[in-house]
Amino acid sequence: MAQHRRLIAGTLALTLSLPIAGAAQQGPDPKPRPDLVRGPYSKADVEFMQGMIPHHAQAVAMAKMARTHGAREDVAILCERILVAQSDEITYMRNWLRDRGQTVPPADATHHTHVMNGVRHDMLMPGMLTPDEMAALDKARGPEWDRLFLAGMIKHHEGALKMVDDLFEAHGALQDDDMFKFASDIYADQTTEIDFMQKMLDAMPGRK
Repeated sequence: MAQHRRLIAGTLALTLSLPIAGAAQQGPDPKPRPDLVRGPYSKADVEFMQGMIPHHAQAVAMAKMARTHGAREDVAILCERILVAQSDEITYMRNWLRDRGQTVPPADATHHTHVMNGVRHDMLMPGMLTPDEMAALDKARGPEWDRLFLAGMIKHHEGALKMVDDLFEAHGALQDDDMFKFASDIYADQTTEIDFMQKMLDAMPGRK
């Protein structure tokens, strides 16, 4: 089991060492750049970006806990990967929306705000943890934190995959090549991470 954990940790460390496009921005938000908008976009594209920001923001909040909650080495490495990659993607999504003159959720949004018939609805996106589940994760330490994190993040990633699936099925969506690549990369990255996390979860003591 220890050898299996070292193998996963080594693989994740190699993955973490690979370059990730861009870098999280610091300071005030940049000005809109409408001149960079090259392709058409749909309402479904906009809603996907607006909903994926709080989805990613919760993943970032979960991953940050590894530093203070006694995460195992391989879990901590995975958390750093998620923290870097999804923070960078939040920056990309916020810029994408701003450049198109759309409403931009805060980088640390906790819910997706959707207005229907003039009524505001704050909702969790698919796979996101409830406030009670987040509180339980924050309370846990060591192996119990690892277990809750892995199980919760698998569910979280599966929710993101559903969001991408729904986007691909939406009429008129993904006409822009950059948007298509971004959604496809999310699907590929999170599918790979689900596989890593399931292996780590299955290898934990007490798991059959």
